[in-house]
Amino acid sequence: MAESELSSRCGFVALVGAPNAGKSTLLNALVGAKVSIVSAKKQTTRRRILGIVGRGSSQILFVDTPGIFTPRRRLDRAMVAAAWAGVADADFTLLLVDAAQKAMDRETAGIVGQLREQKRPALVALNKIDLIPRGQLLGLAEQLNRELPFAETFMISALTGDGLDRLLDRLAALLPPSPWLYPEDQLSDLPLRAIAAEITREKLYLQLHQELPYAATVETEAWEEQADGSVRLSQVVFVQRDSQKAIVLGKGGSRIKALGIAARTDLEQFLERRVHLVLFVKVREAWGDDPERYREIGLDFPD
Repeated sequence: MAESELSSRCGFVALVGAPNAGKSTLLNALVGAKVSIVSAKKQTTRRRILGIVGRGSSQILFVDTPGIFTPRRRLDRAMVAAAWAGVADADFTLLLVDAAQKAMDRETAGIVGQLREQKRPALVALNKIDLIPRGQLLGLAEQLNRELPFAETFMISALTGDGLDRLLDRLAALLPPSPWLYPEDQLSDLPLRAIAAEITREKLYLQLHQELPYAATVETEAWEEQADGSVRLSQVVFVQRDSQKAIVLGKGGSRIKALGIAARTDLEQFLERRVHLVLFVKVREAWGDDPERYREIGLDFPD
């Protein structure tokens, strides 16, 4: 540990918000590395992801939760349950709000109502301030604080980094005195196999746009260290129907090849070494109702 236990602070901050509020972008910006996937599609974060940030003598443990929304499927219910579990376990909750919407949307209003009922320490950050004039932020901030008086209100842009230093400084000061829970060079508690699968899933979302919204998941089946210092990864893309498999493969395997190239580029950047990536596509009908798939992505299987 870099700091003495007597002066150190450590604690958990749950990141919550409506889908596409920018939680994953913010987590990656704070950590300084990609630990959570980013996509224009809503509800891409499925598991609870811990991002670890050292700030002076404080270690801030950010819990990136799935976006909170009205669940319709079993997987939706598991994701929303995971988000609220992250709130219950945290020292503080940081509500992230898309300031570009200019007014509080229905999903954000529902989250604020839940936080008010739980009476837990909460802060709010208006994100994407680079997209709108500063003067328009005050009305949204006042609306949010009328519904729930937040301990602190921050104006930030996860994309440009504006306001992030102040956010980190305040959170570091608010954390309880405690020894650090993780080594100072650790960025996340996710196994590398899981992060690798998330990186490939991000590329899958980016490649397929509207063709395969939420019917796919990715798992790392094998991780083999090579004698030359490289690593060989075998991953499986699970889909629910043969027609979806054809979409992922593409004509003559063109789509899966492009997916592999994009994923391998990011994996090599993250792992800082050469990666040999082998992708398979398998049909597993109704994987969204398979308890084993939920365990693989760190979710409880709801009844």
